[in-house]
Amino acid sequence: MKKKQTRWLSAALFLLGTVLVGFLFWLLWEYVPRASVRYGILAVCGGIVLLNFLWSALKRRQIEQFSDDICETLDAAIAGRQPEYFQPYEDSLTAKVQGKLLQYYDIMQEGRMQSRKDKEILQSLVSDISHQVKTPVANMKLYSGILQKPNLTEEKRQIFLTTLEEQIDKLDFLIQSLIHMSRLETGTFVLHPVEGRLHETIAQAMSAVWAKAEGKGIEISVECDPEITVQHDTKWTAEALGNILDNAVKYTPAGGHVSITVRPWQFYTRIDIKDTGMGIPEAHYQDVFQRFYRAEEAAQQEGVGLGLYLANGIINRQKGYISVKSKMGEGTTFSVYLLS
Repeated sequence: MKKKQTRWLSAALFLLGTVLVGFLFWLLWEYVPRASVRYGILAVCGGIVLLNFLWSALKRRQIEQFSDDICETLDAAIAGRQPEYFQPYEDSLTAKVQGKLLQYYDIMQEGRMQSRKDKEILQSLVSDISHQVKTPVANMKLYSGILQKPNLTEEKRQIFLTTLEEQIDKLDFLIQSLIHMSRLETGTFVLHPVEGRLHETIAQAMSAVWAKAEGKGIEISVECDPEITVQHDTKWTAEALGNILDNAVKYTPAGGHVSITVRPWQFYTRIDIKDTGMGIPEAHYQDVFQRFYRAEEAAQQEGVGLGLYLANGIINRQKGYISVKSKMGEGTTFSVYLLS
């Protein structure tokens, strides 16, 4: 269809040029009496007609070639391959149009890949949430059914009520963690870093684990200059540090020790949280920051595997990072780096 239109356009231009030359020839032939001049004019007009024909043919060929190159570029983009005759550094209209088409194609491909990635993340997230919620919900149904039995003694009823309350607390903790995780995944997690004293943020983080540490006889010590300040979101940084401290207390045996040490370190302020727990194998240093990761040796401990994942996300969004070093049977040190 495109080629037919191109041919018709070329033919129309050629015919128009021929008519104009013929009209000019007629005018000159009528008003120029000398025969030699007439024949000269005839030769000139014939040359003009020939040049017009050649020019029309050349333009038609160029238009057809341009159309073919663009169609080939589109066919290649649809097929997901590089066009055969694409010269990206050539200074021509074809190369410019091809470049824009391929740029648009790359943008569309990135959008498709991101959409596919988001879909996979969503499917994984729904699967993980379903798996994590299933256990406490099943337990709550079980204990609720037992409590409805009329022949249940008051002592057993209180035991099951306490157990049911624990499952509700576990489900509430899980839901709150999932809310934080979903905000982190979807990019709606907004931080407001301001210059603040790190000592106060650490105190806020410790308050969340102090009772649990005392219950296990674990000593928590802090070494932090009260004058040290960094740019950070106090609330969320305290939650990140609290998650790391909770992890340390959870996996440190009774009578152990957890220390918090703060030191200015090059462009960052470094916070070391060291415990005397079971330790982490070197091969799993990065795994502990993954969503819902639980090591086999930690399976008997309570938790859903979101604490370190959330802590890492919070610190990363403040242009900081977390590293880990550990020795099996001796303990683990999580180092949090915040921009000074």
